[in-house]
Amino acid sequence: MGPEDRVAAAVVARNRSMRVTLKLFAMLSDHLPAAGAGGPRQGNEVVLELPEGASAQGVIEQLRLPPRLVHLVLVNGVYIAPQARASHLLMDGDELAIWPPIAGG
Repeated sequence: MGPEDRVAAAVVARNRSMRVTLKLFAMLSDHLPAAGAGGPRQGNEVVLELPEGASAQGVIEQLRLPPRLVHLVLVNGVYIAPQARASHLLMDGDELAIWPPIAGG
């Protein structure tokens, strides 16, 4: 594959999109968009259309979620540590769930 082919492949990949279900819990649900790629939000979830190669951290930043409120991040039920969120690329059909710190007793 020559340099021109690599550039063409990168452009095609950049123009692809994927759908990811986003679930925000507790006070974070106030930051959920009213509608997404799948229509209006339902409860605490919405389907987002994202560019292929979007990361968990990229979604957090795109929604402007307050960093102090982003505590527990799961992709398809698997915990994503804070230092891995920028490099964890989402895939079409993934479910991204985010919880704030929870206090109680």
